Amino acid sequence: MPVHGEAVRFGVHSGQQNHTFGESLELWQRAEALGYQWASVFDHFRPPLGGPGGPCLDGMTLLAALAARTSRIRCALLVSAPTWRHPAVAAVMAATIDHISGGRLEFGLGAAGPDLGYTQYGIPFPPAGARMDLLDEACRVTRALWTEEVSDFSGRYVQLSSAHLAPKPVQPRIPLVIGGDGERRLLRIVAEHADIWNTLAGTPESYRRKCEALARHCAAVGRAPEEIRRSVTFRAVLAEDEREARARKAELLRRLPADSPLLDEYVTFGTPEQCVADLLRFRELGVTDFVLGVRPPIDWQTVELVARHVMPAVASSPPPERYASGTGAVTAQ
Repeated sequence: MPVHGEAVRFGVHSGQQNHTFGESLELWQRAEALGYQWASVFDHFRPPLGGPGGPCLDGMTLLAALAARTSRIRCALLVSAPTWRHPAVAAVMAATIDHISGGRLEFGLGAAGPDLGYTQYGIPFPPAGARMDLLDEACRVTRALWTEEVSDFSGRYVQLSSAHLAPKPVQPRIPLVIGGDGERRLLRIVAEHADIWNTLAGTPESYRRKCEALARHCAAVGRAPEEIRRSVTFRAVLAEDEREARARKAELLRRLPADSPLLDEYVTFGTPEQCVADLLRFRELGVTDFVLGVRPPIDWQTVELVARHVMPAVASSPPPERYASGTGAVTAQ
């Protein structure tokens, strides 16, 4: 499945807050068998879900193990925080995983968000501006180490001196995924460095505004917005009919408080047909990658309904003739 271009891809984003490796492996292998093209894990050590003592496997080492036990699906970390690991160390680990996977890695980077691990483990959590600077340097260092025979870099936070990375990744260009939607700084970094931009779906209206901001940054750096694949992570609760869907939504609301911010991540509570209609609104805005967020307990019914009904319907829809770019409508390539 090509990374660039207009081909639609579907994936699962699996928050690895499981008690066993087997639970994560089952999701990835079943997702691959169902025809998903992408699977990812996150990069948190102590996420708040499950309380301060909840389970959470390490993202990078888990990704390597899952890559070794799958054969086709694209493998991603969504997204790695340069506050956890020196960017050069992360680049070496990523290149190794690309070899383990046979060239299926898509590596995500982000500016890092709240995580109980910073306090519990005594890891520094810089202010937002510093984290943005670190992310920008991490993007530059990572790409240099993957592609240059010898790399030198002198940044505020990262320094390389005649640095080597060998063997190089299997892929000539590992797709760099940048996650986030900060309109002033984060999307400028996306415009400069990303092969793929990922963010939470939100509403079509809010997503359009983010696309317009990205297009302005692309214009400033001399890059065409359509060079960057657009990826959204969404959640859904699906059922075969509307009555069952309402019952399943009520069950979810019994587990989550009515004011939970997690509810904003849900695009659809309904049937597969309703989900198709909801996702096509994002497809019209140029989205090519739809990533279903899956956290324990795994909603296998939704995972299977998306694969069997939503994925083929969205993938077979005509590509958008035009999508919002911030400078007017731009013909899709």
